[in-house]
Amino acid sequence: MTRPYAKPALALAGAALALAGCSGSDAATKKPPAWINSQVDTVSRATSGAGVAALTSRRPDGALETVALDLASGRRLWAYPATMAGRLPGMGVSAPAVVVAGKDATGKDQAVVAAVEPVKSGRWNATLVVRDAKTGRQRWTRPVHSTFGPQRCGGYVCLSEHTALAAARMVVLDPLTGRQLWKLPGIAEVEWSDPTRVIMLRLAAHPVLEAYDLKTGDAAWQLPLEQALGAGIDLSGGWAFGATNDRLVGYVAPYTDPQTKRTSAFGLFSVQLSSGVVDWLRPSVVRVYPSGNPALAPVVRPVDQQGQYGGFARLDGETGRVVGQIRATQVPGSGWWLAFPDSMSRLGFLKHGATGAAFDLITGQAAPVKGQVGWSFCVTDPQPLRLTGITPGFYSVAALCQYDLATGKRAPGEPAPPAWFTGSQDGWRLWRDEKGALHGVKDGTITSPGMYG
Repeated sequence: MTRPYAKPALALAGAALALAGCSGSDAATKKPPAWINSQVDTVSRATSGAGVAALTSRRPDGALETVALDLASGRRLWAYPATMAGRLPGMGVSAPAVVVAGKDATGKDQAVVAAVEPVKSGRWNATLVVRDAKTGRQRWTRPVHSTFGPQRCGGYVCLSEHTALAAARMVVLDPLTGRQLWKLPGIAEVEWSDPTRVIMLRLAAHPVLEAYDLKTGDAAWQLPLEQALGAGIDLSGGWAFGATNDRLVGYVAPYTDPQTKRTSAFGLFSVQLSSGVVDWLRPSVVRVYPSGNPALAPVVRPVDQQGQYGGFARLDGETGRVVGQIRATQVPGSGWWLAFPDSMSRLGFLKHGATGAAFDLITGQAAPVKGQVGWSFCVTDPQPLRLTGITPGFYSVAALCQYDLATGKRAPGEPAPPAWFTGSQDGWRLWRDEKGALHGVKDGTITSPGMYG
């Protein structure tokens, strides 16, 4: 679960991502393939696979629809109505799942897009519809009472079912036929998968990370989150996971019970994908926003037992060690928003319409703001989406804009947001701008998770 917009008191994980180099002068100067589709009003993350990008878009009448685009050109391939049935607002608008189910007899990818569509019948509130990724042709359906939405898990479709009922479960489905392979009781969310394994977060009073064999459902390992971060975990504050190399890095945000006034355990931790063994942990730190994925060069703020925020620390995503920090006494008062350059090498404090401040994230020393730009939220006071037939409280995914830290104004031009925000899949980066248009660029950036996973 990721919160689409976060207050400045909640804080960030960022990452420096290297772009793949080009050889030869022509390759170095040639602009990478890029496109903009302004016919969509993007409100969810975009997912991709087999040359198709899919997203949830809002129509002018407030209804949702699943839209599939050609990844190479941004051209719309097809669209069908979409809805949410039982998803929690803090999780953001659900994205369709693009699943590549292997090759057909001719060697072409067999890819599908899974999404929840508004078909109400009897006790069912919606329908999971799985369509051919290229043509939109319906392959199969499954009735839905309540769900957090479909997810890709390796070459399969994972679906949380009956999430509003005591009979809640996670089912693993064949993407081409809809046949149920195995199921898991309770509410769960996919946090990582490869062609053979899936790691799920079991959402319960005592949440647990568990790894399973994708074909058989056999359990490989489990890790109670309280074993990593301490007793008193409450996922109401939000959570986020990301993986790089052989590690899964998780973040659990704090939640203060309005009645007891007690704050739940929170922080960052890393586990080995193969065994579930905890590599490192950083309890009592909050991730800052905007941010990269927790697995990549996280930047955090420590919080003491009195609820007071400290400075900022940049961690090594592989080891959890502090590689640079800024003391609390260096933080320039209030009224700022965080801003980071493409490389995440500096921490900027943006003050809209005024001079901000900047610090080197490695040395912790103040840096001149003249000529410095940073990426921050385009909108600092977002309004909830007006969605037809959907529980209020959902926001579209945030957009980043580039600012001049010396003036607090928008920087000229419209460059692509950094890879630590967008993430990258097979060299393609996709993002939403502040008007809802979807952008794509194939710049060869290494495959890596972004802010939204």
